[in-house]
Amino acid sequence: MDKKTVITGMSGGVDSSAVAYILKEQGYNVIGVTMQTWQDGCVPGEACGGSSAIEDARRVAGQLGIPYYVIDFQQEFRRKVINYFIDEYKKGCTPNPCIACNKYIKWEALLNYARENGADYIATGHYARIIKLPNGRYTACRSEAGRKDQTYVLYGLSQEQLCHTLMPAGDYTKEEIRAIAKKAGLNVADKSESQDICFIPDGNYAGFIERETGSKCEAGSFVDEDGNVLGMHKGIENYTIGQRKGLNLPAKQPYYVKRIIPETNEVVLGDADSVFTDTVFADNINYMATEALNEPRRLVAKIRYAHAGAWCEVIPLPGGRLECHFDEKQRAVTPGQAIVFYEDNYVFGGGRIS
Repeated sequence: MDKKTVITGMSGGVDSSAVAYILKEQGYNVIGVTMQTWQDGCVPGEACGGSSAIEDARRVAGQLGIPYYVIDFQQEFRRKVINYFIDEYKKGCTPNPCIACNKYIKWEALLNYARENGADYIATGHYARIIKLPNGRYTACRSEAGRKDQTYVLYGLSQEQLCHTLMPAGDYTKEEIRAIAKKAGLNVADKSESQDICFIPDGNYAGFIERETGSKCEAGSFVDEDGNVLGMHKGIENYTIGQRKGLNLPAKQPYYVKRIIPETNEVVLGDADSVFTDTVFADNINYMATEALNEPRRLVAKIRYAHAGAWCEVIPLPGGRLECHFDEKQRAVTPGQAIVFYEDNYVFGGGRIS
């Protein structure tokens, strides 16, 4: 093959480090890049663009003998990810910042950088594969990584982004990637995974929002489904649909968060059955396998990253929205999260649960 140049996003973790090694072994001209996105309070981890991650990535690049650069994407990250994250919580929704980061930072910003520097592709350490369908469209296909498959968080990528991306990790399990890193002698081979949102290592989302906005979360009322006041909550930013823990309300039977109403600053509570539904509406749709959906279609849908997926009928609505009817009721369908549709193990498309 001609020696193609690939800009490889290196997070300092084992996945992206192994990918850089694999691509070099395959004959690519590999250039390592770390996207500096967040520093304050950052902990070492796969997705973190802080100083510890940068040093780990720099050492790996040195071991591999590839050029390495750090690019400052902090402004883009704040505008596209942090601000979005805060705005969604203020609206009573539960956002997925990794999806926004993938679309606008790891792909849009990195691909622009690659074009400016004459590279042919970008590469990431995501556990997913990119395939070209018979109709000529590109889509993300489930990887060999089982539960660690990451196609769910990639549904927002465009055709242009997909056709200029390499994802070697998709052909391996996590254990196999670690073994490759060990065989290559990479110093991050045994590095642990980051489990939290990279810019909130302590998991305190409401505290982060208070620090960023400079204002306290506003207390309000817990109400039942008939509007009766049950107690006081600490601010809607502290809650998500289906939540049971942390409500601190005395009751004979446990309460669950059923709905969040930002207009009245109320959190509606119900019993366990009340958080199940078979109907979901979605907007901001991005199709991968087709240009548009013009008639109802049977697909498997995931309503959160860890969801196993369930069969549903997807119905197109005016304005580009979708209505989804699941064969069986699903628990804790959460506005702001993504719903991603699969057909034959590849991503058909996805959108935002509205």
